[in-house]
Amino acid sequence: MLDFLRKSRPSTPPRAPRTTTALFDDDFQKKLETLAIVSRRVFAGRMRAERRSKKKGSGVEFADHRDYVAGDDFRFVDWNVYQRFGRLLVRLYEEEEDLGIYFIVDCSASMGFGSGRKFDQARRLAAALAYVGLANLDRVAVIGVNDEVVAQIPSTRGKARIFTLFQFLEKLEANGTTNLGDALGTVVAQHKRRGLAVLLSDLYDPAGFERGINVLRYNKFEPYVVHVVDPADARPDLRGDVHVYDCETGDEREVTVTDSLLDRMEAAYRDYLADVERFCAKNQVPYFPAGVDVPFDELVLRVFRRGGFLR
Repeated sequence: MLDFLRKSRPSTPPRAPRTTTALFDDDFQKKLETLAIVSRRVFAGRMRAERRSKKKGSGVEFADHRDYVAGDDFRFVDWNVYQRFGRLLVRLYEEEEDLGIYFIVDCSASMGFGSGRKFDQARRLAAALAYVGLANLDRVAVIGVNDEVVAQIPSTRGKARIFTLFQFLEKLEANGTTNLGDALGTVVAQHKRRGLAVLLSDLYDPAGFERGINVLRYNKFEPYVVHVVDPADARPDLRGDVHVYDCETGDEREVTVTDSLLDRMEAAYRDYLADVERFCAKNQVPYFPAGVDVPFDELVLRVFRRGGFLR
């Protein structure tokens, strides 16, 4: 955790509070249906299983050749190549299948610190984007992580499944330390079917945010980073001599907070955001900042305007 995210220490470190009001009330659900309609307009013409996987199989569009081995179906032998070069090669075709989307929600303590606005925003965005995926007949899974996988709901399909996702997301709690590298390593090991991995996190990882994203990249997932940010993290409302602690590790420190220190913290925070965006741009990872002070539906519409994560 970054030092400048520490707050004045109460008698005991606060545990992230459970949501006291329904995250997914009637108004939320009405907005979801509107978003689904908008998504259908934006992605007009997208049919079930339209997304082309990189999986080779018995589809209709040629992808590559490989050497013939005993037992292969002679119908797939490329006889033209055999006549020209005397080699027995088998045609491979691209299979088209429905898109698998994994929504990975950061459930570490930093997400729920203070008012828990980052955690609530992440869960609302996960629910909204998952609903759009379900409405477009994609397979959707939701996974909660901190330094490990804390909970998950298997891949499912169909709009009616959104209520199961609501219940799952509402039960998640923000606790524990952050280690996205280890947690996402478990995710890719448990999910052999590759797909789009939407990471919703504040990316406050002591080991570096890059490691977790790279785990997804190197294991043939398509990462999409939804960076949940709270402007209050840049310049906390602190003055004078304070006793601060790390909400994840419990490390403590006495600090004298001055305007000069707050200025340096704010500059460090801006540099950190720039580093995240620069890393994602360099590695062609779609990046989307999601401020807690912006309504979730507006954020989702912004995703659509940029082309979205549905292709």
